[in-house]
Amino acid sequence: MYGRRASQLLKEIDSSEAGQLAPFNSDVFDQVIRECNEHNSQFQSLIRKMVEQNLDIETTRNEDHYGAAIHHLSLLRNKRCLMAYMYNRAEVIQSFRWKVGPVLPRDIQEKLHFSEKEYFKNHSAAIKSYISEMDIDLTVDMVPPKDPYIQVRVLEEIGEVSLGDHSVSLTKNSLHFLRRTDAEQFISQGLMEEFLE
Repeated sequence: MYGRRASQLLKEIDSSEAGQLAPFNSDVFDQVIRECNEHNSQFQSLIRKMVEQNLDIETTRNEDHYGAAIHHLSLLRNKRCLMAYMYNRAEVIQSFRWKVGPVLPRDIQEKLHFSEKEYFKNHSAAIKSYISEMDIDLTVDMVPPKDPYIQVRVLEEIGEVSLGDHSVSLTKNSLHFLRRTDAEQFISQGLMEEFLE
């Protein structure tokens, strides 16, 4: 039956856990492409047959017209299914850049088609270029903070540090109320942590 293989790809997307990827289904994907080529060939053949018989393609309603319509609609349906499959996978791949960074773990890479790996690489390069051009790190806070200040505990001796218009002595185990942007560099280096009461 026409379209069964294409719907199998969508069922695969639907059954996978949100934000997760199943391995790229090359076999079924290629079968759908072959089915699309067959539909296109049949469609072209039926249209040619109608033209050779000097029939008006727009107004004639015979078995060739309806056959061509079935092949055309099947081709469009398969195309939409393939596009939905790729679009959903692309969205998950984009989210990986924000969740795991510019380098994907091996277990995720093994699930990707080579074109998807290239897509991830290009997407990461575009983000990196934008970050360096705008001189702002977009990967720091995915959710905007409610307060620009946080309370932090110093984990290792840092010493006297100039923060904006004032300096502060960051001694081990001391608590400070700092601007989030000032503290982030030390938190990412493991020298301090956000102190949650």
